[in-house]
Amino acid sequence: MKGRILAMLRSSRGPVPVQALCMDLGLSQAALALEIAELEALGYGIESTAAGYRLADGRDALYPWEFGDREDRIHYLDEVLSTMDIARDLARDGCPHMTVVIAERQTRGRGRLKRTWLSSEGGLYFNMVLRPDIPPNQGYKTNFLASLVLARILADNYGIEARVKWPNDVLVHGEKISGILAELETLGSRVDYINMGIGINVNNDPRPSELKATSVKRLTGRNVSRRDLLALFLDTFESRLAGVDEDDVIGEWKRLTVTLNRRVRIVTAQSVSEGIAIDVTDAGSLLLKQADGSVKTVVYGDCFLV
Repeated sequence: MKGRILAMLRSSRGPVPVQALCMDLGLSQAALALEIAELEALGYGIESTAAGYRLADGRDALYPWEFGDREDRIHYLDEVLSTMDIARDLARDGCPHMTVVIAERQTRGRGRLKRTWLSSEGGLYFNMVLRPDIPPNQGYKTNFLASLVLARILADNYGIEARVKWPNDVLVHGEKISGILAELETLGSRVDYINMGIGINVNNDPRPSELKATSVKRLTGRNVSRRDLLALFLDTFESRLAGVDEDDVIGEWKRLTVTLNRRVRIVTAQSVSEGIAIDVTDAGSLLLKQADGSVKTVVYGDCFLV
């Protein structure tokens, strides 16, 4: 109901008469007033005038009702330790494909190799539970697809020259704007679920804590709607995911990467390797040409441009 009310107010340039709202929504005036009061308590600026209700402040909210038909698959929390932990529990309880957990803040957000992902106010932090009909050895494609989709959206809709870095970061002029972390569980010979966490620096300022990081606001000079960005990402990603087993995701990713033909350092929990990144295989592994001329196949690790 709250989503329907907001949609009607947003679609009108002026106040919407109370009677029109009640008739379209099937509410009494008292019930409508209660819904309006609850929206105001949540921070929406709604003015009551003689001509009806008017939305004075659209608020960049991420509540479930802001996402239309996705509402029943959106879980919004104000503050959590980590959205990944909550999404994992939902996945193991059998939640549907494209269930999304969103948090305003994470106190223990995680990056690769157990690093902390700083989750400052104004950023976009969410997890998707994916249940693609693919074998486990194709699961890596979802990571590449997510970074690819996000980079395209930032370029096409916000004028940001985003590029992808192996294995699943999004950079702008060498500075990190988004990171992706995923875990996969199998059921027999199929993927049971993929739990994919994504952090995007949107209206937050990651500096000075992360000197090599940037944000959408910093690059565009304005606040942007996190809701609109997330809705566009979810729609585009879900559409592309349906054909991920047939698409040339790696080939498309290579055309947008900053990793290849560069000297890189690969860090894992056990070792550090350095060399020239010469290619990414169809299985998503990085081929690293080392100083002695040998080529090392890197399956997993943090990649730093040298």
